[in-house]
Amino acid sequence: MSRLSRRTVFAILAALALPRSGAAAQFNPDWNATPLRLMMITEPACLFCRAWRAEIGPGFAASPIGRAAPLFEVDLNGPYPDGLALARRPRLTPSFILLHKGTEVGRIEGYVGQQHFYPALEQMMSQAGFDSTGKEIQR
Repeated sequence: MSRLSRRTVFAILAALALPRSGAAAQFNPDWNATPLRLMMITEPACLFCRAWRAEIGPGFAASPIGRAAPLFEVDLNGPYPDGLALARRPRLTPSFILLHKGTEVGRIEGYVGQQHFYPALEQMMSQAGFDSTGKEIQR
């Protein structure tokens, strides 16, 4: 039986640590061009993520909230975009994190279902000081 050299072991470990399936091209939004963004935290085996994509995903970008806070997805294990300031590390999938210029201003953890998703998102935006079109509410 042959032994592996240290160099070979390190090369194998480095290869295993590389992002898989195109994840190397990390999404980094321009926070000034689109100040409001909705980050969806997912993982490959998440059944509720698939349910959200099937029930809400097709129409989300065309909805008023989808235009105000465009959605992008990030795997639970990263990589995360540069310039993020989160209240805490996401632990559940799906999680929907409302970001204003890269700073978390609201979060929905778990999939609340098709009937309750938009009302929960509108409430989160209102609590963060925005209406459903993304305009700041004067208080």
